[in-house]
Amino acid sequence: MATKNMTIVLVPGGSRKVRQFGIPRFLMVFLILLFFSAASLLVWGGRDYRIIKKQIPQLSHLQKENKLQKEQLIVLAQKIDQIGNKLVDLKNFDRKLKTMVNIEPNEDNNQFFGIGGSDTGLMDPDYTIEDAHQKLVRLMHKSIDDLDREISVQTVEKAQLVEFFDQQKSLLAHTPSLWPTRGWISSRFGKRTSPFTNEKEFHKGLDISTSKLSPILAPADGVVTSVRWDHGYGRIVSINHDYGLITKYAHLEKALVKKGQYVKRGQKIALVGATGRTTGPHLHYEVHLNGAPVNPLRYILN
Repeated sequence: MATKNMTIVLVPGGSRKVRQFGIPRFLMVFLILLFFSAASLLVWGGRDYRIIKKQIPQLSHLQKENKLQKEQLIVLAQKIDQIGNKLVDLKNFDRKLKTMVNIEPNEDNNQFFGIGGSDTGLMDPDYTIEDAHQKLVRLMHKSIDDLDREISVQTVEKAQLVEFFDQQKSLLAHTPSLWPTRGWISSRFGKRTSPFTNEKEFHKGLDISTSKLSPILAPADGVVTSVRWDHGYGRIVSINHDYGLITKYAHLEKALVKKGQYVKRGQKIALVGATGRTTGPHLHYEVHLNGAPVNPLRYILN
């Protein structure tokens, strides 16, 4: 079967000869299809170009936002690091306090490990926001959990330290550290020769000689346990200061407190006298620790 051709006639201007070309029909169809395909491709490419051109500012904005979010995450990580470092300093200060007051510090291996928010590698443009977000959020969660756990431990330790200082404050307030009256020591604690029998005896306290009716002050906080009369000691006042400490005051002219009364350090509790068996006005002052007499000078600060 003969191939059908299509004839193309070219008519030039002037007196030039008319030219004719014979082209196979399939080639003509191919050229027409090629033309329309190229035209469609150009139209499609132009449309995509316009879309991409419109998206360029948005892509630039997203890149800037990506960078900004990474910077914000890093700043947040750095703040968590700073809090962790402050907590470590606080823990070291707590350890120093415990050492100063002879409290055995807790031995533990708990230590805050920072996030490393200053890692500039996270600012690499190739390091996407998803990668930065996953890494930093994971580390921040772990660090916050560590901080929460450490704060709980520190809270307990601070409560123990406060309780210890409260106890020490109470102990100091109840320790008979003041002179009960002004005067001079006429007889000390320990063995002495009795001024009445001229024989050796154990003197349970201090004799502080002073003028009659001189004020006697409570050397520490406590509760008056007795106000009584004794043939040898005359009028007596006893005070319980807790912690096993009791003080006694003898040969009083007058008691200014009553049994069961709470007294504060420095409060006037009696007047010096010469009641009972005595050679003159003075205060006989005793300190008992857990039921045994001890030297009052062990507790007086000055």
